Amino acid sequence: MVKACGSVTVLPEKSRIAVHVRMSFMVVSVQQTGLRGHFVLASVCPHPRFLRIQTFSPKNHLHEFRVSKLSDLDATFASWVSQAYEVGCQRHLDLTCAPK
Repeated sequence: MVKACGSVTVLPEKSRIAVHVRMSFMVVSVQQTGLRGHFVLASVCPHPRFLRIQTFSPKNHLHEFRVSKLSDLDATFASWVSQAYEVGCQRHLDLTCAPK
């Protein structure tokens, strides 16, 4: 799903795997019962599958998830991956006001 979005860098760490473009947008860790991780999305996306949502700035919201069965990796999950990839590319920012 991630590779379908475009080129990414996979950053393996001690206890998790981060997925990065211009910034990290998705993190997963392997657990005995499946995967646990989070996306960074540009807006709050309430959904029963998110365990917790944390807001860091108006356009950066961390959405925690758990994948416990293969069927969790459905079209909805793929949509979140795609949205998070856009945040990773920082396309969600209004760069027209950036200093030159």
